[in-house]
Order: sequence, then structure tokens, then C-alpha cells
Amino acid sequence: MEREIACRPIGTVKRTEGGISVLEVFPEFCEGLNRLTTFSHIFVLYWFHERDTENGRRVLRVRPKKHPGAPLVGVFASRSPDRPNPIGLSVVRLLGRDGCRLEVEGLDALEGTPVLDIKPYIPRADAISEARAPEYTLEGPPT
Repeated sequence: MEREIACRPIGTVKRTEGGISVLEVFPEFCEGLNRLTTFSHIFVLYWFHERDTENGRRVLRVRPKKHPGAPLVGVFASRSPDRPNPIGLSVVRLLGRDGCRLEVEGLDALEGTPVLDIKPYIPRADAISEARAPEYTLEGPPT
């Protein structure tokens, strides 16, 4: 069953410099940040707004660019920004909060990127010791 889904940003990436980013959460969502700083890491879901094109949404096979020697794979077996729904996901270190602003380290998003959601990283639930991945993913920078 196909249907449209509406999603609205909760904030935006305000600044990215030297691996450190500032996320500005819109005032109507700021209360949702309560006690977030009790976590060292968070998931940030965002919209690849500069890659949101009809052609980009049709991409179904890619060669992962950050992994030398990677084979051609299905887009769902990659972290490519070109995909049917250009949603990005990063696990980042939460450095601090000032009101509705979060300072994070390790976000793979550009300034102006719409932030869709923030979730806490919970090691017990999110670290899977028996997880496996193809060997080519062991090379290259973090994605």
C-alpha cells in the first residue's frame, strides 16, 4: 500500500567546522531536549536536502565512495545520500547543550541541513557485538 508521509524538520544544522557541528532545535521542540545531555552519544536523522532530486531518488545501485574496492551494491546496502528517501543518519558525540542548541562531534551533514529527529544512543540496545558487514566496509573513513 503506497501513501505519502509528511515529515517536518525539528531543527537545522547551523554550523559545521573542524568536525564540530551546532544543531539548532526549533523553539517549539526545545523542551524535547530535556535530559538529553545525560547521554554521551546521540543519533541524528537528517534530510540530504542538497541531494533531493528526482534523479537522486531513482538511484537503486551505487558503488560506496568512501570504501576503496567496494563492489556495486543496492542503495539499501549503502549509506549513499542518493536514495528513494534521502534520509541521513549519524551517531555523534554530544558535547553540550545551550538552550535549544546542541554541539556535537562527528556529524556527516552540511550547514543548513534539516534535522528530522534526535534519539539517544543506548549501548545495551544499539551496540550489536555479533553484527557482520562485508570486508570492504572495514576500510575507509567513518560514514
